Order: sequence, then structure tokens, then C-alpha cells
Amino acid sequence: MSGAVIDPRHSPMRAAPKKGLSLSWSDPRFRNIVWQVVILGAIAALVWYLVQNTNRNLAARRIATGFGFLGRTAGIPIGEALIDYDPSINTYGRALLIGLLNTLKVAVVGVVLATILGTLLGVARLSKNWLIARISAIYVEVIRDIPLLLQLLFWYTALQGLPAPRNAAHPLPGVFLSNRGIKIPLVEWEGPFWWALAALALGLIGTMAWSRSATQQQEATGVRPKVWPVALALLVGFPVLVWGALGAPFEVEMPVLRGFNFVGGATLSPEYGALTLGLVVYTSSYVAEIVRSGILAVPTGQWEAAGAIGLRPGTVLRQIVLPQALRVIIPPMTSQYLNLTKNSSLAVAIGYQDIVSIANTTLNQTGQAIEGIAAIMLVYLVISLSISFLMNWYNARIALVER
Repeated sequence: MSGAVIDPRHSPMRAAPKKGLSLSWSDPRFRNIVWQVVILGAIAALVWYLVQNTNRNLAARRIATGFGFLGRTAGIPIGEALIDYDPSINTYGRALLIGLLNTLKVAVVGVVLATILGTLLGVARLSKNWLIARISAIYVEVIRDIPLLLQLLFWYTALQGLPAPRNAAHPLPGVFLSNRGIKIPLVEWEGPFWWALAALALGLIGTMAWSRSATQQQEATGVRPKVWPVALALLVGFPVLVWGALGAPFEVEMPVLRGFNFVGGATLSPEYGALTLGLVVYTSSYVAEIVRSGILAVPTGQWEAAGAIGLRPGTVLRQIVLPQALRVIIPPMTSQYLNLTKNSSLAVAIGYQDIVSIANTTLNQTGQAIEGIAAIMLVYLVISLSISFLMNWYNARIALVER
């Protein structure tokens, strides 16, 4: 057997010998390294030149640099803030923090409302009802063709045209509509509410864990335990129980007309209302087209197969079509969320004090233009990266897993 010949087809595959790096222009790897070093060097040289040139110009004009101005008293009047602010005491840093919170208040509410409205419009465009389909199509086509800035000015003018506080509209108890904004009742936040909020967070975690366990049981036995009773108990019953155990405080501050304006309650300013409404209306028209295209991307056979087993169209849409359409919807939807957040910088046109408006006032008072612009860029960069991270995580979670 020593003279037997081994079939080369059954012999183990040998890796090709690695070729060493040659210091020759004909070697592609050497050329790639050289070009990368050259490009990085050129970028570093450009950055060094810009920094040196900026420092020379600032020194020539005797303009101080750095972020030390953030600790100085601001003196900037701010109409609406989510945290306490006194312009005679608080600093520029706190003023910029308020601008950041105002931007987040618009972005978060706008993203939620634009998603809901856009989804409804996208589904309506595919409705078999001719009138509903045509109305939603006209809405989408008209709103997309009008510049956002003009829409913001329109909504701001409309809200400013509401009657004065003495003649304010009173559609619901404790709700008043006037040119000073929308006044609504305000629930006074006390310590037990924080514990109830923590209980809600724990209940959400527990609901997610039970839902995952139910899915595993369904895959193993074919029978899925009910999730909604557990979710109701954890998301509603548990927080209410904690809140009740701590005394169940619940005090509502109602707005009251005194003199020429309202006192008490919460206020949604015309500036905030116009900005949020304009962003929601504008962005929802694009979201509607994304949802419509995502639904159309699902094969028609899915509808037909679900209908063949007796499922209703609404159930088919919620349980079968939309979960599959999300894989097409999520990537372009991320872009719309980013656009809505960045478009909120148009708030300066209608007087809403977001991060851009307050940073502009700050750099005009302090002369720290570079630092002010850098703060704005950093805020939008962090917000955009956070949105992208969350949407990419969700997109990866719902992606198809090949076996």
C-alpha cells in the first residue's frame, strides 16, 4: 500500500501562499498604502492650516476663545422652558440646555405624531373607498409641493389670528384657545408619580420578557399564551397600585382668566404649536408615501392567502402585511425622522427658542461664534446619531434570519 497514489481531489485543500508586500508601484497593496498616507496627510495639513489661520485672526481681533463663557450670567429672556430659568441668575450653559430641551420637545412629539398621521394617510391611499383614497392623495401631493418655511409661517399666522384671552374659545373644560396659546389643565407632579413611573418601566420590561417567553412556548408547543392580560396588569395595574400605596396624590391646576391673560395650568405657545404642527403635517406626507410603498412591496399572495382562511382585511393588514412591510419602511423612515429633527432649526423664523435661536443670541452677545456654531453642530450630531442607532437596532431586530 506504500505505493498507492492519493487522488488529489480527496486531498485536503491547501491555502495559497501569501505574497509578501513589495515596495514597488506595481504592487496594488503598496499603492493603496501610499495613497492613504498621502490623503490623510493632506487632510491633517488642511486642518492644521485652518486652525492656525483661525487662531491668528482671533488673536488679531482680540477675541477670546474657549467655552468659559458658559459659566457667565446669560441675561437672555426665554419665553418657555422645561426647567427653571432666571436670566438675571442663570448662565449661558443653562440657557443652551433649555434650547436643547426645547428642540427635543419638538423632535420627539413631531416624530410620534408624524408617524401616526403618515401611517394613516399611507393606508388611506390604498383604500378601496374612492373618496378617501383621492383625499389622501391630494393631501400628500399638495403638502409635499409647498416649502416647509411657508407652511410654518401659515400655521403661525393662523394661530396668531385666534381671539384674545378674554374671548378665548372654550371647547373643553379647562381648555382655552387664544392668541396667547393653548391653555390646558396641569397635574402637579409629586414624588409618588416618580415611583409610579419607575413601576411602569419595570412593567414594560416584564411585559417584554413575558412576550418573548410566550413566543418561545408557541414555537415549542404551537399554542401561544395570552399576552394582553399580563401586559394590562404590569403596565396599568402595577403603576396604579404603587401610586395608590403612596397616597394617590392627584391635584390639577386649572387655568383661570385674570386680567388680560390666563394664570395657572400649562401653556402650549403659538410658536411651539405652529412649529410642531408644520413639521408634523409636512413630514407626514413623506411618511405616507413610505408606508404606501412598503405595503405595496408585500406580495399580493399574502393578502390572498390570508383572505382564503377567512381573515378580515384589517387583521391581515395589522398581523401579516405591516410586519413584513416594516423591513422596507424602516430605512427610509429613519431619513424622515432625521429630516424632521434638522428642520426644527427653522424655528428661528417664527420666534420659537430652540437650540439654534438661543445659540445665535449667545454668540451675538459673547462674540464666541465658533463655539456657538460648534455647540449647534454637536447637538444635532448627537441627536441624529442617536436616532440612527435606535432605528438601525430596530431594523436589525425585525430583519429576516436565514436558517
